[in-house]
Order: sequence, then C-alpha cells, then structure tokens
Amino acid sequence: MPISNAAFVRSTVILLVAGMIALLGIVATSLWLVGKVQAHFGEFIEVREVRSAAADLLLTLKDAETGQRGFVITGDASFRQPYDEALTAVAERQKDLAEKADRFPRYAERIPEITRLVSEKLAELASTVEAVEQGKPAEAVEQVKTDRGRVLMDQLRDQLGDIMDDAEHRLQEGVVDTLWSATALRWTTVIGAIVIIGVMGGAALVVAQYTRDIIVARREVETLNATLERRVDERTEELIRANQEVQRFAYIVTHDLRAPLVNIMGFTSELQASLAAIQSYVLSDGKPPSADDILEARRAASEDLPEAIGFIRSSTKKMDGLINAILKISRDGRRELRIEQVDLKGLAETGAAAVGHQVGESDGEITIDDTMPTVISDRLSLEQVFGNLFDNAVKYRSPDRPLRISVSARGVGRAGFVIEFTDNGRGIAPEDHERVFELFRRSGAQDKPGEGIGLAHVRSLMRNLGGDIVIRSELGKGTTFALRLPPDLSKVVRSMQA
Repeated sequence: MPISNAAFVRSTVILLVAGMIALLGIVATSLWLVGKVQAHFGEFIEVREVRSAAADLLLTLKDAETGQRGFVITGDASFRQPYDEALTAVAERQKDLAEKADRFPRYAERIPEITRLVSEKLAELASTVEAVEQGKPAEAVEQVKTDRGRVLMDQLRDQLGDIMDDAEHRLQEGVVDTLWSATALRWTTVIGAIVIIGVMGGAALVVAQYTRDIIVARREVETLNATLERRVDERTEELIRANQEVQRFAYIVTHDLRAPLVNIMGFTSELQASLAAIQSYVLSDGKPPSADDILEARRAASEDLPEAIGFIRSSTKKMDGLINAILKISRDGRRELRIEQVDLKGLAETGAAAVGHQVGESDGEITIDDTMPTVISDRLSLEQVFGNLFDNAVKYRSPDRPLRISVSARGVGRAGFVIEFTDNGRGIAPEDHERVFELFRRSGAQDKPGEGIGLAHVRSLMRNLGGDIVIRSELGKGTTFALRLPPDLSKVVRSMQA
C-alpha cells in the first residue's frame, strides 16, 4: 500500500522523536552513572584519609610509648628523643583525625572518647618520664607495672581499630558500587546504540518506501493524456525535487545524525579507561598506592572524566540541534497555509526596518522598488523568507565597503513574479550556489555563527508556496537571490488537489 505524504511526515516525526528520547535517555543515564562514579571516588578518598589518619595517630602513640619505656628502663637520654618527637606529632595527628572524621557522623562521635583516652595516655607517659627525670626510676617502674598504660593503649587500639575496620568495609562496598555503575554504563550505551540504530533503520525504510512511491507516481503521470503534457511536466519537476529532498534527508538521518552518536560511544570508552586508573588507586589490596597511581587517579577524576563528559555533552547538543532543525522543517511542511492578500512592498519594508540599524552602522542603505506587487499567498511564510534573506545580507556583508541591499520585482506572465534581493556582500563561489540550499551545509569561511539551516528553510517555504528560489553570485562582488512566486497560491493548491 502506497505511503501518503501525511503518513511519511508522521512516521518521520515519530521516528525522530523516538530517536531523540532514546538519545536523551542514554545521555541522562550516562551522566547519572558518571556522577555516581565521581561521588564514589570522592567518598573513597575521604574514607581512606580517615583510615590513614587513625592509623597514623595509633602509630605515633606507639612510638611515644616505646620511647617512654626505653627511657624509664635505661634512663638513657637517647630514648627521650623518639618520645619527644612522637609527643609533638600526637597533637597534629589528633587534629588531623578530628578534621577528617568530622565528615562522617559515625566517626565524629568517637572523637571525644579518643581525645579523652589520648589525654590520659599522654598524662600516664609524662608522669613516668617526669619521675625518671627527678631521679625516681623505681617509682616510674612501679607506675608502669600498674598496667594502667597498657589498658589505655588497648582502649585506644579498640577505638581507632574500629574506625579503620569500618573504613575498610566502606571502601570495599564503594568498589562494588563503582563496578556496578561501570557495568550499567556499558550496557546503557550498548542498548541505547541498538535503539538508535533501529530508529535510523526504520527511518531509512520509510524514506525508501516513500521514494519508491514517488517514482511510481511519476511514471503514472507520464502516461496521462497529451493535452495535459504541461501539467505532467510540472508535476514531474516537483516529484524530482521532492525525490532529491528525500535523498538529502536520508543522508542526514543516516550520516549527520550518526556522527555525534559515534563520538558519544568513543568518549564512553574514555570514561571506562579513566575508571581503570581510579580502580588501581582504590583497589590497592591494603598496600599504600604508589605516587604514579595517585597521580593517575587524580588526573582521571580532575581531567579525563570532565573532558569526556564535556565531549559527550557537545555531541548531544549537536545531535539535538540536528533533530530540532529537521523537526522545524518537517513542521513547516505540515503547517496549514493561511491564504490572504499580501503587500510585498510593506512586507519588505518591515524586514528592512528590522535590520536597519545594523545596515546604518556600516553607512549602508536599503532600497525597495516602488512597483512591488500584491499577491495572494501565506503571509507568515513570506515574512520568514524575507527576514532570512535580509539577515543573510547583513551577516555576510563585505567589511571593506558600505552595505547596499536592493529589493525589486518583475512580472513573468502567468508564472507570476520574480522578487530579487541583491547585495554587494562578499559573494558565494559558483561551486557552492546549490550547496547553500542544502540542510546543514554552508559555504565560504565559517566565521559567522549558524547551523546551515536558513536557506534550506527558505527553499522549503518557497516550494510550499508553489514557487522556488535560485541564486546568482560572484565572489567579492555580491549576491542576488531570485524568488519565483505565483500570483495566487489558492489556484496552485486547487491544482495540486485536482
């Protein structure tokens, strides 16, 4: 069964919307999973710092106790130095542990008890050292034998050991969560790619069927009565043009829309590679990571991951722009035309006024032919066409001379009118005269913002109005856009419906 134009547009829009939803789903899920990976990594670092601070404090207390015992037993001043150094470091280690543990309530609630035990332990150590210094070594030994110091040290080991054990458990849980996020990210990309490829395949099938129907229709038109030869020729020309538009559209769907997806998949692999550096830092089997591991992990978190996310966002934005542009032209093709009398001179003056201040900045001027006709057409479409051509003339003006824009009209018999927009801008090379009307294609130096949509949109609008647009241009001298416009659009619509 032949596919109708409405069914083609509807199917195309549905497929494009489905592709856009799938793409947004992939990107949103990927960003969410990457965010989880970054959050896990940040927590890894903080928990590891708490664990290291607890271990450092316990080790420093042990050093202080070792120095104290040596000094008490031997009375040798050389044992006093390790004790004094450890005693000085305890406060710093204790402060560091308190700062790191403050980020975790379960650790922070242990700090007051640890502080009390450290104070008592330091007091116990100081009392024995002071006794030896006062010439009372026997009294110091008796204090050591009371076992109070060992009890305090055991309590400190329990408190600090609980923190270290809990931190180790949380690190292992974080590794599991990170691995799960990485696996989910990989499957999200694979499933999303399959969905988008399916959408592209469906769009290609719809386009192919529609193209076949157009070819069949053209052959049927060629068999009509010889008295309808002129009408057949016109219809054939329109079908050829439509066929070319469909082919260009198929190229965009299968090529331009695929390129950002390839970028997304590529940089998803970059995220996976960056994750490896993070895992080598986190999964160090209890051994202190090397400086290279730490450097690689930090570089992955601060540079590689943000860079990959930035490129994914950029590719997503590009694909979103492509889809929105296609949807815009598709919507314009489906919009119901409002046929009414349109004063082309007034329409041109309105468009000129919109860019008048920009033209005036370059001491330029705009001239509009007084003989501009009145036609029966769609005002909104013509406003968009005129506005786009004025904007293009201003955007691509030559910097070495004042801008001159002229709008004129001439009749071409029953075919209607030709409206010409002429400027003295920088011009367009001959090989690009047709290219500028293609979707997402631009010519010359790419030094002005734009997506290559404007003139493709203008041609689409003009053909919806039963007309067309052609270009005459020479590099360095200027450009003329000639609009062919029927005098009465309602007659064209009735002819097409006949």
